Amino acid sequence: MAKALLGYVGGSDPRLLAEMRRLQQRVQDLESELVRIQSENDALNAAAAQHGESLLDSIELDVPKAEPALT
Repeated sequence: MAKALLGYVGGSDPRLLAEMRRLQQRVQDLESELVRIQSENDALNAAAAQHGESLLDSIELDVPKAEPALT
């Protein structure tokens, strides 16, 4: 009898199931994007570590020296 009552009261709503599937897919998509972005970040960090000093030197040469503010 308990199973009959639960089946009657707590039946699966197709809209709820569809929303749950949609959310599960969204979570999976976001996890995939996170893995992709993390690997891209790792590659950029490796490239920066490899060329970091020369890149910083070239940036410092391109930036004009700051002048003191007038008071």
